[in-house]
Amino acid sequence: MLSLKQKTVSGLSWSFIDQMGNLGISFIVGIVLARLLSPREFGLIGMITVFIALSESFINSGFSDALIRKKNCTNTDYSTVFYFNLVVGVLFAAILYVSAPAIAVFFNENELIPIVRVMGIILIIDSLTIIQRTILTKRIDFKLQARISIIASFGSGVIAIVMAFNNYGVWSLVAQRISRQALNSFFLWLWNNWRPKFIFSWKSFKELFGFGNKLLISGLISTLYQNIYFLIIGKFFSTETLGYYTKANDFKRVPSEGLNGIISRVSYPVLSTLQDDKSRLKQNFKRLIRSTVFITFILMLGMAAVAEPMIITLIGEKWRQSIVFLQLLCFVGMMYPLHALNLNMLKVLGRSDLFLKLEIIKKVLAIPVIIIGIYLGIEALIIGMIINSQISYFINSYWSGKLIDYHTKDQIKDITPAFLLSLSMSIAVFLLGLIIPFRLIWNLIIQICFGAIYIFIIGELFKVKDYLYIKLIVVEQLQTIKSKLNKRK
Repeated sequence: MLSLKQKTVSGLSWSFIDQMGNLGISFIVGIVLARLLSPREFGLIGMITVFIALSESFINSGFSDALIRKKNCTNTDYSTVFYFNLVVGVLFAAILYVSAPAIAVFFNENELIPIVRVMGIILIIDSLTIIQRTILTKRIDFKLQARISIIASFGSGVIAIVMAFNNYGVWSLVAQRISRQALNSFFLWLWNNWRPKFIFSWKSFKELFGFGNKLLISGLISTLYQNIYFLIIGKFFSTETLGYYTKANDFKRVPSEGLNGIISRVSYPVLSTLQDDKSRLKQNFKRLIRSTVFITFILMLGMAAVAEPMIITLIGEKWRQSIVFLQLLCFVGMMYPLHALNLNMLKVLGRSDLFLKLEIIKKVLAIPVIIIGIYLGIEALIIGMIINSQISYFINSYWSGKLIDYHTKDQIKDITPAFLLSLSMSIAVFLLGLIIPFRLIWNLIIQICFGAIYIFIIGELFKVKDYLYIKLIVVEQLQTIKSKLNKRK
């Protein structure tokens, strides 16, 4: 039987492989597609992002979190949620189909009508997949999920690139998204042995929905806020401008939302097992905060420092307008894992009611910022996102800290060393880029290597605790892999 630490490390390791493999392949595919397609085509997909994301929130309805938190789930629970998800998935796919002309009129883009209607297929596929993924997550089995995600990302990437080479334009991006979800679903059903029974229990539904309904509303509010910028930029600015923003956001997503996904997926089921032991819960939560922030700050501030050579080298001069967007978005993205961990704590402790109240408060505070951004431009809009992200962190950490006696001031004290180290590294990397007289590709390589060496030297010299902890985990994992390889021999 694995210990909690072993389960956590194993879960984090495989979740890391899953998220980074998935995002890494998508990132590489995105680079190829960005060279083959135009900003306008990425902008068209960005316009419908919010509608797909909101529909997916309705399909899940908070049931996944409710099932993960419940200690003894039965097949009746799983089957009940499965059939509910399926009905909602079909319903929202139909709603999207009917609403496609209205969406096209809103953005003044008739080309959106067939795109929206075809993309609705994703909702049906997702509704078939959620329970399979939930069961694996509850078991903290991320190894199988990693294998499936990587296969799906690779397969869908090949499909998209082949279509782009053959001049299918925006339909290359549509095919990529649909085929990725379809491959994910197919292999989850093939390799996970769960099958639904012909059972629907109203008792089970009410129990799970009693916890999940508040998470549903919270999820809808959060999803709307995270994606509303696509809608606003698509409506009030040009399709090409939305394309620049979309590509900058894609770059930001790799380290930020990738790490956020890893931590959220693993921390919630792991911490849920400790919900009745406040002392151990606090101890593990504190460790997750410190180690997560250390990695996130380094990656995001480092990316901001090398944004220009990275974008021009990887996707070309035509995407130069994305550079400033990316640099600003990095300061938004560095806070995502902190938000996720503090909000996860509320779910672990069963406070979905508080979760919902905080989401409403935070999004109401964001409304004036969004309105100002519409009039002052996209840069002002993103700066407003940065400000709101900081405010949201203080709100989240205040309440989660109050529940487990790990307050905001304690969190800030713990994460300050990581922030100062990351900030000094990013400034040094940025200044180095200004003085080295090489082509941008060599600048990028030199800056990345310099940043890595900088962190290593400072971490070793000053014995930075979070650096040493992560180093220990990496060494232990490498030794485990080496031991397994030796046994096979």
